[in-house]
Amino acid sequence: MAGGHEHEVMVQAAVREGLGGEKLWVGLGSGALAAIAAFVAVALAMLLASGGVDSSWPPLAYLGRVTLFTLGQAVASTVLSVVLALPVALAIGRRPSFPGRRLLLGLMLLPLGLPVLPAVFGIVEIWGRQGIVNQTARALGLGDVVSVYGLTGILIGHVFFNLPLAARLMVRALEGVPESQWKLAAILDFPRLSIFRFIEWPALARVIPGIAGLIFMLCVTSFTIVLTLGGGPQTSTLEVAIYQALKFDFDPPRALALSALQLVLTLAVFLMLRAFPDPEEDRAATRGKAFRPDAAAPGAWTTDALILALFLVFVGSPIVAVVVSGLAANLGHLLADPLFRRALVTSIGIAACAGFLCTLASFFVLRAAHAVGKRQLGAMFRLPQFMLLLPPLTLGSGWFILLLRAGLEEHAAVPVVIVINMLMAMPFAMRVIAPELDTHLLRTRRLAESLDIHGWPRYRLIDLPVLRGPLLIAFSFAMALSLGDLGAIALFGSDNFITLPSLLYAKLGSYRTTDAAGLALILGVLCLIFMLPAIRGDRRTGERP
Repeated sequence: MAGGHEHEVMVQAAVREGLGGEKLWVGLGSGALAAIAAFVAVALAMLLASGGVDSSWPPLAYLGRVTLFTLGQAVASTVLSVVLALPVALAIGRRPSFPGRRLLLGLMLLPLGLPVLPAVFGIVEIWGRQGIVNQTARALGLGDVVSVYGLTGILIGHVFFNLPLAARLMVRALEGVPESQWKLAAILDFPRLSIFRFIEWPALARVIPGIAGLIFMLCVTSFTIVLTLGGGPQTSTLEVAIYQALKFDFDPPRALALSALQLVLTLAVFLMLRAFPDPEEDRAATRGKAFRPDAAAPGAWTTDALILALFLVFVGSPIVAVVVSGLAANLGHLLADPLFRRALVTSIGIAACAGFLCTLASFFVLRAAHAVGKRQLGAMFRLPQFMLLLPPLTLGSGWFILLLRAGLEEHAAVPVVIVINMLMAMPFAMRVIAPELDTHLLRTRRLAESLDIHGWPRYRLIDLPVLRGPLLIAFSFAMALSLGDLGAIALFGSDNFITLPSLLYAKLGSYRTTDAAGLALILGVLCLIFMLPAIRGDRRTGERP
């Protein structure tokens, strides 16, 4: 009995020492959370404080029109993205070993990190009045068949970005189908329709609501696509209307009302999403082997090849258009332009700072969440994942008003833009780091406790060598998102504060398409370089058994 008591005392002492070593991470995570909460609170408080001065509240008819258009374009974009992604995912899932499959799935990440403005330039080159589609239609005597500005352009832009995301998540769901189900389908000689009904659809139906909700939220908070392809005030979403209320009219009450409506919408979508499974929660699950009994069905190969070809043409043609138009521009003259060089240095500096802070804060918060375990306090350390509920312009609006009234808009704009970009990238960075961190800490907990290694020594000797890859992927992904962002800089940008996206937007607005083509190519290449670690990491994940 005495020996058992001594053993219990030793275990309790070891636990206390372990928790003591974890105090470092709890402190760092708490500090990061406090800084984030303070930044958000200041923005929201400034919006509320400005809600009753200098102007009357906007009429309900205006608020209703903007809200209905925001919801309508988001619903239409979501339906189109999900419906068009379904045959693409089925075709990829039916061909588990065709050449280039892993590369194709990795490249589906590109639209997530691709700057919106270069993609918009490519979309205009394909679908615009002088684009390939309309020129071909006019040559056939059909006239212009597509108007890229207005609701049509918004839908094309949203589908371009969200279709690959939806298809990729659906493919992951299909890859999780157990091999036994495919063998049973082969034994029972299921026809194609039965395979879809009894095997594929149950797997897809589990994740489609979550996918649709994610895309809907992205479309509700869309800014750059609507700003550039909307075509006018009649096609303004809440996000664009907030920008117009502050940048052009400086009407804080209208910005407050619009921000409140957008927060209510995003919160409602988020609560609905919680009722459905996370479409990426099975990313580390064991997947079925490469066995599909329907792959050799008559006409299946031709159908799948045609579907994938159409998908690649739709997604790839704007990217090719950006490359072709960019190479035809006078890149030498553009690179020698002092304004371009200043914008390049500013953009890379902001992206590097935002990426570093995002990765650091994400690691601190996740490490603190693991340190406090399953206690209620742990939920607090997951709060940054809710940053998608706060669109950049909602945060930027409060800080824009504060800096403007304090006369600091020229001096403090850069740090504010960096922090906003950091916060917007944190949910994505945390999704990259969290699975690897959880797995690593679970594997090494007993070893670290037996060696009495905690806190910073543990991170340096045990954690960093393993987590260097995920941290690099999160950093590069956050840099790519920040580099191509136009949301925050749209409010704070000026002649003295210009980035590559704002410079490209100015070139497009002044119809200097040659310079815009070169800028679009340079910006796209830079973001692709930053995205490469994420693509390589995703391919390595796909190669695991």
